[in-house]
Amino acid sequence: MNQSPSVVPLQFSNARKRQLVEEIEAGLDEQESWRKFNAAYHEDDFKFMRFLIPPGKRVLELGCGTGELLAALEPAVGVGVDFSAKSLALAKARHPGLSFVLGDVEDPVTLASLEGPFDYIVIADTIGMLDDIDGTLRLVHHLCAPSTRIIISYYSHLWEPVLRLAEAIGLRRKQPTINYIATTDFLNLMDLADFEMISREQRQLLPQRWLGLGPLINRFIAPLPGIRKLCLRTYLVGRPVRQFTERQFSASIVIPCRNERGNVENAIRRMPRFGSQQEILFVEGNSSDGTFAECERVRDAYKGEWDIKVFKQEGKGKGDAVRKGFAEASGDVLMILDADLTMPPEALPKFHAIIESGKAEFVNGTRLVYPMESEAMRPLNFVANRFFAYLFTYLVNTRLTDTLCGTKVLLRNDYEVLARERTYFGNFDPFGDFDLIFGAAKQNLKIIETPIHYKARTFGETQISRFRDGWLLLKMVWFAYRKLKAI
Repeated sequence: MNQSPSVVPLQFSNARKRQLVEEIEAGLDEQESWRKFNAAYHEDDFKFMRFLIPPGKRVLELGCGTGELLAALEPAVGVGVDFSAKSLALAKARHPGLSFVLGDVEDPVTLASLEGPFDYIVIADTIGMLDDIDGTLRLVHHLCAPSTRIIISYYSHLWEPVLRLAEAIGLRRKQPTINYIATTDFLNLMDLADFEMISREQRQLLPQRWLGLGPLINRFIAPLPGIRKLCLRTYLVGRPVRQFTERQFSASIVIPCRNERGNVENAIRRMPRFGSQQEILFVEGNSSDGTFAECERVRDAYKGEWDIKVFKQEGKGKGDAVRKGFAEASGDVLMILDADLTMPPEALPKFHAIIESGKAEFVNGTRLVYPMESEAMRPLNFVANRFFAYLFTYLVNTRLTDTLCGTKVLLRNDYEVLARERTYFGNFDPFGDFDLIFGAAKQNLKIIETPIHYKARTFGETQISRFRDGWLLLKMVWFAYRKLKAI
């Protein structure tokens, strides 16, 4: 039998922490048998944490215990901090490929000794043991890059009586006394520490198998609106709040176009100057009205004024055209402008400024705030947009009022990560809108909508079929539910 590496215990002047360590270490011998007894609960918890944190990342866990969760995340670099010497001795023996640090996560010296930044910082249940939650969160800022995500998981305060009863009748291992804090209070503490919430999920109605009924209910029923408020586990995803007042980014504006010959030159004439540098990429989709030739003519006519590139689309659909344009783009910020110009090109600097300042990492336009021009959107389309906006707001945990607005903007670095991890969703979206929205949600990007003044077409006809594409949207909702909720 392998001997666990010895770890010198910490000395605490805080009586509460001494008691916490004693209670935790007293239960270590029984920990494995309790994990097997509550295997369904732990499997669901680990599975969802792996959904939030892809493998191969730099992960720091504050309050790592014996290291099972950190190991399950398969990090490229994994660092765990805990104040229990016996727990860390077991962690080091079981997971020699990870790094473990003995220390108090509320101690500035302990956190200062760590080498960041990390892609993810995990605080799983430990948050209820802290004496100064917002103070501790402030201490981790030096371990964060702008892209770092902090994951906080905890038990719902509504379950406190149930959990105490389970301990009393022997269905749950006796736990140290922790603070059961409502989510509203957590959000306030995060705000005080200059973190903002990106998303919140609740999971697990039945933390036992119950002949397979528990996992089935937890996967498909527990995430539903209203019902999810009753779940045992809550997961908050946040990011550090930072503003970049002097940051300057170049921009690549991708214009997918099919049978839009009369709008091509207007897109250039009306294009404002913004960003440190601009390039415009027309991706033509095998038109029948000479659009490709017009794109080439405009490129040559404005050669001295604009950096214009023209590509012919090999596949079909706007989504394929967007992916082609983004693959060819070289700017820091990637932007989509529909060739029908119903979203005014003059509004693009506003989108760019939101990304450049750090207020968001994904910007979606919305046509449903300001009054729109007569005939800009048919009444049935308007009603359908409102309906789908509600559904997609629920699916991606971010308020969205207009998922089908063609203008979407994000950093090229974030898009490259999204593209690498696209296999999770697959090539499912002919529009291109949902590929980006779902990918941004899966990547935990900060999503913001900005309103635009939607205009009526001045050339050509819409290429959207209300009923055919409406049915496709319903299939998207079910697809997204399975991929983002029924994990």
